[in-house]
Amino acid sequence: MIDTLALITVLLAGCYLLALGSVALLKPEHAKRFLLGFVASAYLHYFELLLRITVGLAFVVRAPVMMFAEVYIAFGWVLIGTSAMLCCIPWQQHHRFAQWSVPHALRRLTFVAISSLALGILIIICALPGVWH
Repeated sequence: MIDTLALITVLLAGCYLLALGSVALLKPEHAKRFLLGFVASAYLHYFELLLRITVGLAFVVRAPVMMFAEVYIAFGWVLIGTSAMLCCIPWQQHHRFAQWSVPHALRRLTFVAISSLALGILIIICALPGVWH
């Protein structure tokens, strides 16, 4: 049961990256608003952290049966660790950091979009049982 939930969560993370990459390429203004939106309030800040921790745990659980297992285990722990650190700071600081950092990333939105698409595809391929055996 837990492995199935982890698989679904990892696949949803891959689909999220595919959607983000597609929107960033096709509707860049929507992507800009979305990327700044998660730190707009304390509720959204903590909701984002909950999602990040959930996805991180799913990668840690699912990674042993995925291609490039060590990479996905590390990725999962990085998501969990950085999210735990963000839980310890006031959301306003995260908001200020996002206001500073997101515009830098948006200057390279095409690169972000292509990277998101590639990573989404890779995650889905690596997560599906039997695809790479």
